[in-house]
Amino acid sequence: MGFFKKRIKQETTIPKGKVLSFLNQKGGVGKTTMSFNTAFSLKERGHKVLCIDMDPQANLSLLFGIEDAEKSVFNLLINSIKELSSLHSPMLPMDVILSKNGVDIIPAGQSLSGFELTVAGISSPRQLILKRFIENNKLLNLYDYIVIDGPPTLGLLVVNIMCASHGLLVPFRPDEFSHKGLGHFYDVLSQIEDMGVGECPQVVAHIPNLVDQRRKQEVADLEKIKSDLVADFGDDTVVEPFRNMAPLVKSQASKKSVYGFKGKEFNDLREKFNVIAHKIEQWNS
Repeated sequence: MGFFKKRIKQETTIPKGKVLSFLNQKGGVGKTTMSFNTAFSLKERGHKVLCIDMDPQANLSLLFGIEDAEKSVFNLLINSIKELSSLHSPMLPMDVILSKNGVDIIPAGQSLSGFELTVAGISSPRQLILKRFIENNKLLNLYDYIVIDGPPTLGLLVVNIMCASHGLLVPFRPDEFSHKGLGHFYDVLSQIEDMGVGECPQVVAHIPNLVDQRRKQEVADLEKIKSDLVADFGDDTVVEPFRNMAPLVKSQASKKSVYGFKGKEFNDLREKFNVIAHKIEQWNS
């Protein structure tokens, strides 16, 4: 009897980790850069962090120095679906997870672009594939935070990310296209809630990015978007804007986080990512 009690206790233990996703249906808003540097910011604060690249473009994987990954998140997701046993590959998550400077990653590959077509015929809930993969492999017991970089779409991959996430971070550009895109994004999020497949993720932060404050129109658009976001989500969800910063371009070209440089030119960027990490910790407290 004691054995079975012990098993039940182990299986009902609430995982300590949280899934955080960087999402926006619009491309070019800095999701990958934000994901990468936020992961390292959390690592610098003593957290164990896993990144999952869920974008077929695999730019986050590239920042980790991984090109054309033979083993990727696509293989692991397909392996997690019993109905697709004929497509299974002989690999476990530990065979796919790679590490760079203390942050782990499950890379993506071009094969991920075929995810929606591959799972089209299964009978189990397609929107829960990523969530169940994370749960079944107990990744939230192994990591404090799982940081997901999503694609610039509103398709099945993004729906999977939303269903698997506890918190969302939404980078955006200060322009009218982003304003409209945010409206569509939150329409999909409300549909996720209506599905009744789990708790809807909370919005942790909106991140104005690539802001040129010399342009009056950008400043006006930013104020309009911020006003609408504050009205819907509260004042504390919009962080200070990231400007067009040469050091950030330099860090991307070097495939390093802003914490991989010692120069003073990176101080402002490090501080901005520290603010995001602190906001995440506050949200998770």
